[in-house]
Amino acid sequence: MRVKRGVTTHRRHKRLLAKAKGYRGGRSKLYKEARQATIHAGADAYRGRKEKKRQRRSLWIVRISAALEPHNVSYSQFMGKLHAKKIDLDRKILSQIAIEDPKAFEAIVKKVI
Repeated sequence: MRVKRGVTTHRRHKRLLAKAKGYRGGRSKLYKEARQATIHAGADAYRGRKEKKRQRRSLWIVRISAALEPHNVSYSQFMGKLHAKKIDLDRKILSQIAIEDPKAFEAIVKKVI
């Protein structure tokens, strides 16, 4: 007796088309197109997760740099002196302090310089 695989294939196709739901045109309706679209979407999503981290770090650096302007200190000088004094505050925390508590940030700058 032969094995008919229609049920398995149909289930696999349905699962993939569910992932492609919301895509435009044939990318959400046709199996072959949906398969390509989901593969590329997955690659883009992976790349995007890495890129998001770079963008966040860049934002923190811009915020710290802006907060240092009134103190006439460049970002690179500040970070260099911060590491030299062994003060372990990362860029995320420094940018939050600069936004939420400018007086505390000013105290950090005075301690470093």
